[in-house]
Amino acid sequence: MSMSTTAQPSTDSKERRLKRYLRDRAEDGELYFKGKFIADDVGMSPKEIGALMVKLSESATDLEIEKWSYTSATTWRVEPA
Repeated sequence: MSMSTTAQPSTDSKERRLKRYLRDRAEDGELYFKGKFIADDVGMSPKEIGALMVKLSESATDLEIEKWSYTSATTWRVEPA
């Protein structure tokens, strides 16, 4: 019997989950947030959110994502593209 490597949720599914959350929240305009405040909502750690936000800022075509400021944690600005 072979073992599967699906013990951890894939980064791809986490990325999709975060992108869907951001799209829903930014639907009516700009969204500003810190990863630590949405971590429970998306089921990820703030560190995971930060890493995925960098990735999404480069790849998401339907969202404009920018590192907006840093005061005790990165604040992100998201709006529909």
